[in-house]
Amino acid sequence: MSLSNPSHVSRVQALYKAILKLHRALPIHFQAIGDQYVKDEFRRNKTANEKETQLFMHEWTKYYVTLARQIGRKRPSGIIGEHLSAELLDSFNTEQIVQLYELFTETQKPLKDQ
Repeated sequence: MSLSNPSHVSRVQALYKAILKLHRALPIHFQAIGDQYVKDEFRRNKTANEKETQLFMHEWTKYYVTLARQIGRKRPSGIIGEHLSAELLDSFNTEQIVQLYELFTETQKPLKDQ
């Protein structure tokens, strides 16, 4: 992400902090996984070009809004998240599929010392 524009940098930082704050409402094991994933993604995209940065910010803002709604709704099932459409999965590149699978396997691990 282009760091030459101070207002852009502050927007990225604000979104990053807002997501981490929102994660505090998640169960502790999901919070840890989510926080690490967010940190890695924001770090990995520091040098993205302008077009990639716009898409990155759009998708992470959408994530924030969706998660805030789900947390605020207090779903009776306690389930947070949503299914990914076949069209969306088809649009992922190999690296994204691997990341998604790694995230899935991490969430399926048995909880330790609760």
